[in-house]
Amino acid sequence: MTSGDFVAPSGDGTRAVRAGLPEPVKYEPTLPGPVFAAHFHLPGDPTGPYAYGRDENPTWTLLERAIGELEAPGQDGVETLAFPSGMAAISAVLFSQLRAGDVVVLPDDGYQVLPLVREQLTAYGIEVRTAPTAGDAQLEVLDGAKLLWIETPSNPGLDVCDIRRLVTAAHAQGTLVAVDNTLATPLGQRPLELGADFSVASGTKMLTGHGDVLLGYVSARDGALMVPVKRWRKIVGAIPGPMEAWLAHRSLATLQLRADRQTSSALIVAEALRERPEVSGLRYPGLPDDPSHKIATQQMRRFGCVVSFTLSTRARADRFLDALRLVDDATSFGGVRSTAERRGRWGGDAVPEGFVRLSVGAEDPEDLVADLLRALDESAE
Repeated sequence: MTSGDFVAPSGDGTRAVRAGLPEPVKYEPTLPGPVFAAHFHLPGDPTGPYAYGRDENPTWTLLERAIGELEAPGQDGVETLAFPSGMAAISAVLFSQLRAGDVVVLPDDGYQVLPLVREQLTAYGIEVRTAPTAGDAQLEVLDGAKLLWIETPSNPGLDVCDIRRLVTAAHAQGTLVAVDNTLATPLGQRPLELGADFSVASGTKMLTGHGDVLLGYVSARDGALMVPVKRWRKIVGAIPGPMEAWLAHRSLATLQLRADRQTSSALIVAEALRERPEVSGLRYPGLPDDPSHKIATQQMRRFGCVVSFTLSTRARADRFLDALRLVDDATSFGGVRSTAERRGRWGGDAVPEGFVRLSVGAEDPEDLVADLLRALDESAE
């Protein structure tokens, strides 16, 4: 190898820091600022990349390129589209790929808005089948489906299914596979490398990590599959703002640092909670005795920042959350500031009233553990 040769970076940190950056230009910023434009100069025929702000924006382009490099490093032909929220990305895949008479398989323990999606799909004449994530149970209802939707780890239950196994079975009968990769992020799991056709995620969570951006994206191995997705985005106008896209791209540079810190801290927190007798149903894929640990170790490189567990009653959970000082009582997850909530308050998840979803942030783990254990003590009946 000569001194002029360059080997593409293989480390997650290097890739995250450099992802999507344009070629350096003298006196220009490393990451150009957001482009605010509803229209662009367009003399003659519209043959260039940017014509109207609902279709393309240079700030999106850089972000989409960056996410694609993280979701499928080194793979050619991968295409990514950014959306204004995770639900916009989810809807784009489902409603662009399915028609009346088609069959889709969804998890029955996934994100709490999926039941609303199911109602809408059914109203459009699409047959919806559901099964749990655990035990690859979706295989049992897969026959004849046009699309299989996987969410692994599931939110909020943290069950994990075998992506390769489900993809193999689905592709054998011509079924497309989409994986919700929100909880894992591309640094924790790469669905496209595991054979999935689509990797879909809410960038609102750990991907951007600061609780200040709503964003979603879809990545696909086959550009042809993205044609209807892009058409859907154009029809419904589901586009991200340039400021949100720029903030998201800026945040990617610290993704590996945040993911490593939050994942390691989540394991420490889970181990501490496991020793408490009032805590039941503790789940974290990184725990060796967790039901999902074996398959998680085969397909995940980081186990994420979310820990779930159950306290005896709704009142006990509410007292526990109120007693916390370093953990905000808020929905969402993946941010640098720890959050927790009693998921039953929304009414959309099949969980006990005392079920708590805890998102471990970037605080010192010793401080978090002390705060959690103190809150458990103070919330005792």
